[in-house]
Amino acid sequence: MQKLLTILQDLHPEVEFETADHLIDDGILDSFDIVTLVAEIDDAYGVAVPAQELMPENFNSAGALYALIQRLRDE
Repeated sequence: MQKLLTILQDLHPEVEFETADHLIDDGILDSFDIVTLVAEIDDAYGVAVPAQELMPENFNSAGALYALIQRLRDE
């Protein structure tokens, strides 16, 4: 999880990602951020995020994003 928090902090150092839970809904993360995140997740975790997983509920919080990474790693 720490790697993910570092990736997120690099994108938006002003956001407290440990507690933020509406990253998409509140417009904190935009489409460019999502593209960047998907690439960074692949580099850091060796996990490719398929297009069908690119939905707001998977990116609204660091916890949701980490759960997605864990689920994809287990597949």
